[in-house]
Order: sequence, then C-alpha cells, then structure tokens
Amino acid sequence: MPAPAAFSYAIIRVVPRVERGELINVGVILYSHPLRFLRARVELDEARLKALAPDISVDTVRAHLDAFCKVCHGDASAGEVARMPISQRFHWLVAPRSTIIQTSPTHAGLCQDAEQMLEHLMDTLVRTPHESNARSM
Repeated sequence: MPAPAAFSYAIIRVVPRVERGELINVGVILYSHPLRFLRARVELDEARLKALAPDISVDTVRAHLDAFCKVCHGDASAGEVARMPISQRFHWLVAPRSTIIQTSPTHAGLCQDAEQMLEHLMDTLVRTPHESNARSM
C-alpha cells in the first residue's frame, strides 16, 4: 500500500447575496501535488438555493460553477488561467473573492486515494445526510 500523500481542499460555496453572507456548500476542490491531482466536484441543490434566494437565476449560477470547474480541470475553453500548472490553478481558484462563487479557507490532510477522498468530502461537507445515505445503498 502506498504511503499517504498530502492534499489541500476547499469547499465551493454559492453566496447569492454577498452582503448578507448566507451561503450554500455546493462542491469541493481537492489538490494533491504528490498525486498530481486537481479536481472539483459540484452538486447544486436548486431547492436550497431558491429557498435562500428566490429570485436568483439558477442558470447563471450553473454557468459560473461550470466555468470554475473548467478552470480547475484545465479545459482550454476557460482561457489562460486554465492553461496554468495545476498548483497555480488551485491557488487561483481558492483565492478570496467577493463574488457569488466563493471558496472556504483551505484545509490539509493525507490520503492514499484522492478521488475517494473527494467523494468523502462531498458526502461530509456538501450532501445532506439523506443524500449521502442514499449514495451508500
């Protein structure tokens, strides 16, 4: 079994009205230099978003989240920042900002399987307990 590798992650959040500071956790971005891994996973709960911001355009939020993921995954259609090395993309994506899509402070850990850890973080930090239990059945 390989030795655990260091990783950093941040929670991806939608903050529909920045001035109110209310937010919904919608995803996780995970980076591991030793594993050469950078991925984001996003699951937007539209009902929760609409409960918080009834007049928000879900299509606009989805477009912003899609752009965030394209940069993370190095999709050339996302522009120059998507062409940067993965460490630079991660740091660019988790930089503090006051837009509708924000990330939490970064956290660190150790894992052997980054994809499995990303799923665990989604279950723990994004999905409701009902959603997480349904995935394990």
